[in-house]
Amino acid sequence: MHGVVAECPEKSGAAILNAALRAGIVYFAAVFALGFVLGTVRVVWLAPAIGALPAVAIELPIMLGMSWWICARVLRRFVVPETMAARAVMGGTAFVLLMLAEFLLATLGFGQSPEQFIAGFREPHALLGLAGQIGFALMPSWQRGGTID
Repeated sequence: MHGVVAECPEKSGAAILNAALRAGIVYFAAVFALGFVLGTVRVVWLAPAIGALPAVAIELPIMLGMSWWICARVLRRFVVPETMAARAVMGGTAFVLLMLAEFLLATLGFGQSPEQFIAGFREPHALLGLAGQIGFALMPSWQRGGTID
């Protein structure tokens, strides 16, 4: 069956929750790793040359496209049922982990205070990035059947 399932009546609620949580963790890790690489390129080379907002605007479609691709594979691998609850758990888990990782990177890695981290979201480039992160969190709910299409 290769993991592509629309509904999983044979799975218990705990098994579905477990699959959705594990899928969310893997989805977060894969997209965060990609974002770390692309974010480094954006911050070190692109933003100084063209500005923060245009740099995010260039990076965002790449991140969202790759997030869609990664999401489809994770859905198929973990057989997350095509229910709003299961997909919301996956996306919500990935989003919470992403925001936690961003916070820890900003505070521990770059020495920002928690207040500075939150205040940073007032900047247009940060708001655009946050919109992309919300899109990343919603992708599991938007995809159907865990297929690549």
